[in-house]
Amino acid sequence: MRLILLGPPGSGKGTQAQRLVQKHGIVQLSTGEMLRAAVAGGTPIGLQAKDIMAAGGLVPDEIVIGIISDRIDQPDAKNGFILDGFPRTVPQAEALDELLKKKHLKLDAVIELRVNESALLDRVEKRAAETRSRGEEVRADDTPEVLTKRLASYRSQTEPLIHYYSERRKLLTVDGMMTIEHVTREINRILEALGATEPKAARRASSAKRSAPETARKGTKAPAKKAAAKARGAAKGAGKGTKKAATSARKARKVVFKAAKARGVGKAKKAARQAAKRPAKKLTKKRAKR
Repeated sequence: MRLILLGPPGSGKGTQAQRLVQKHGIVQLSTGEMLRAAVAGGTPIGLQAKDIMAAGGLVPDEIVIGIISDRIDQPDAKNGFILDGFPRTVPQAEALDELLKKKHLKLDAVIELRVNESALLDRVEKRAAETRSRGEEVRADDTPEVLTKRLASYRSQTEPLIHYYSERRKLLTVDGMMTIEHVTREINRILEALGATEPKAARRASSAKRSAPETARKGTKAPAKKAAAKARGAAKGAGKGTKKAATSARKARKVVFKAAKARGVGKAKKAARQAAKRPAKKLTKKRAKR
């Protein structure tokens, strides 16, 4: 998921960006933070930016685009990102489109938080008054005067992006004057409708679908293991039974053989005795007649 949040100062872009980061596991890319990280890291582009910033100049768009290019190639940006503070102008938006095209990536949506500027000024004045009443010092960038200048800068430089992205059918508008929770729900509804995120029901179904084969495998493993164990036991028992049967048969054969042998010897002895007696009797009779 790759998003841009548009809106004037005080519209709640930072709050909504953080909620999207936590919900979808994407990263929030702030050009200011990226510039500081590149300078601290001593990258080639960071060194160029460092020299320009040290001289008090504005960092050119091509250097900012180079830093963004390096940043979105990092592993934590694999699932997507939200650009915070960039693009601010139409030329920057065109350069970003070209960069994403080269990387074969697409921008999913540009979400504009539309707010009432008079209401924003009222909020700042009220906040400043409450700060003074507590005896605390009001931040220099949190006064109606500073906000008025920032709103004028936004209208002149950044508002043309609304038309730019609207022509490319990327712009989606949310009422930023709703409560924080309502704005969050509306942004998530829009992203689900775009298909940039999975609806909750789809995520649950997808998760169940992924776990079903695993559950089935686990379910079949136990019966299969039991059947295999029984088969092995039966085979083992059969083997033991066969061995016992063979042993018994051998013993039986020995007994029968001995019995047969014994019977044969007895018969032979008896026949010998009978044969010895018979001739003797016949001879005696003949001699007697003579």
